[in-house]
Amino acid sequence: MAPGQYEKKPQPGDLIEIFRGTYEHWGIYVGEGYIIHLAPPSEHAHAGASSIMSVLYDKAMVKKEQLWEVVGNDKYKVNNLLDNKYEPRPVHVILREAHSLLGTELPYCVFRGNCEHFATEMRYGKAESRQVRKAVEVGAGVGVATVIGLGVLAAAAVFFGSGSKEKKETQ
Repeated sequence: MAPGQYEKKPQPGDLIEIFRGTYEHWGIYVGEGYIIHLAPPSEHAHAGASSIMSVLYDKAMVKKEQLWEVVGNDKYKVNNLLDNKYEPRPVHVILREAHSLLGTELPYCVFRGNCEHFATEMRYGKAESRQVRKAVEVGAGVGVATVIGLGVLAAAAVFFGSGSKEKKETQ
């Protein structure tokens, strides 16, 4: 599959899974080539490795953007992953709720409120993240030392990152 190519033409209300390399970004297709998605400041098509910095943000914006702009050179597919578990809500309900949140800043947490949680909440009325579930399962196998190491790394990034931000604001 070529970058940006999809297997199935998306329909309004479909979940769109975008493969960013180390993670997947999710949105809800709303028609006419647009998706609505929850995007922390580091989330964009050409973010590359810097997209991992989304773990440092506690807020994200609900945006409506052209699917091809969000996808960039990455691959994506329609992935209504929980259709066998939950009944999808009516399309008009999905679209109405997604559009009502446009421009809203929402709490963001990689583990409890990420873009996949947002997209599944729109489609099913249930916020779930398969990525988080997989990461927790892998983390349990890797051990506590790795989890602590990641926590220390994130805390250091917040500490050092916030200091430089404060300097910029005061100058």
